[in-house]
Amino acid sequence: MSQETAPTTLGTESIRKLLMQYAGPAIIAMTASSLYNMVDSIFIGQGVGALAISGLAITFPVMNLSAAFGAMVGVGASTLLSVKLGQKDYATAQNILGNVITLNTIIGVIFGVLMLAFINPILYFFGASDATISYARDYMVIILLGNVITHMYLGLNAMLRSAGHPQKAMYATIGTVIINTILDPLFIYTFNMGIQGAAVATVLAQTLALCWQLKLFSNKNEMIHLRRGTFALKKKIVSNSLAIGMAPFLMNLCSCFIVILINKGLQKHGGDLAIGAYGITNRVVFFFVMIVMGINQGMQPIAGYNYGARQFDRVHKVLRLTILAGTVVTTLAFLSGEFIPELLARAFTSDEELIHQSASGMRIMVAMFPIVGFQMVTTNFFQSIGKAKMSIFLSLTRQLIFLIPMLYIFPFFYGQKGVWLAMPISDLLSSLVAGFMLIRQFQEFKKHR
Repeated sequence: MSQETAPTTLGTESIRKLLMQYAGPAIIAMTASSLYNMVDSIFIGQGVGALAISGLAITFPVMNLSAAFGAMVGVGASTLLSVKLGQKDYATAQNILGNVITLNTIIGVIFGVLMLAFINPILYFFGASDATISYARDYMVIILLGNVITHMYLGLNAMLRSAGHPQKAMYATIGTVIINTILDPLFIYTFNMGIQGAAVATVLAQTLALCWQLKLFSNKNEMIHLRRGTFALKKKIVSNSLAIGMAPFLMNLCSCFIVILINKGLQKHGGDLAIGAYGITNRVVFFFVMIVMGINQGMQPIAGYNYGARQFDRVHKVLRLTILAGTVVTTLAFLSGEFIPELLARAFTSDEELIHQSASGMRIMVAMFPIVGFQMVTTNFFQSIGKAKMSIFLSLTRQLIFLIPMLYIFPFFYGQKGVWLAMPISDLLSSLVAGFMLIRQFQEFKKHR
């Protein structure tokens, strides 16, 4: 599909066909991305040890915080790009790409330097103990040194999807998984670098993918490509991108804080292995969540374009189909977590106590997952049509309004189990809020038919 025809087909092609065309590659890419994270965890757990899994879990808040800034730029700008293409504002669309490069560079450097300067106290604050701090630090130092590369890679992949090249974005993600899978055992075992080897493999894989992305965006035959005069930050583009991207930013920021609370709660009531159990469970659940995110990414340019073109029937239809697909995926997560959690945990470790704790936590964590897909799609939908405030509110309901208070209250009564119980209950309450807001949005669409 050429760059000239891709935006046009978003407003005319069958919604079902478009969703398959855009979501298919995104699902494959996001599945590959989740496998990318799982591969590191599996090699570290099986090759370094159970405490290394706990050390890796300590780094999740840092990763979420980095992802928060990356998403604020990448997701915000790519959503804005879809809307501008729908409005046929190609000049602004071109400048968005240059601004993404500049913003990611600035934010990536500042974040990496600040985190490296205070890495030890930060990791202790995030739940590390004397037994796990060395694993967490060894991994994060290398990841933070490559932070700019990670931000740029994720940001340009989002731009590729919105510019009408979802398959190329998929190839970039799959490429990083394949390279990382090859390099992990090489650096961990052959070069005897342990957990540091996994981090080096991750950064190298993303570097190679970024080089390919930059080559794609250097093609002058494409309407949206790198050109002089587009890198200087423009106030309107930056403010609009950051406003739209504020929803995923706050969601990832809350995720960072929540993982800190979870780690601290599990450390207090269960010790280092309890944190490792959460690390394993989080990786498994993340696999299914990333598939839903892939479906959401497929929806985003379709919903954004048609909302910009005021074709509300098409917006309504793509939303319904996405909710159905997301619900199917999270129901599969529920079934897997309830019936085969021990089998899933054994892929990461041979430590029987860690397997037992992981399985017990997983069964609780996925209890409300059949409705989580609906909540995720609804939150992303409001972001896709540029309604940043509504998306931000929905992002915060599960994490800030419901989950954080429960993470303080439930462990007081139920100990370690209370930490796990807080998650499914917040899923239920936030899904009810999302349903109420979506009904109101449907009523607005009906007025424009």
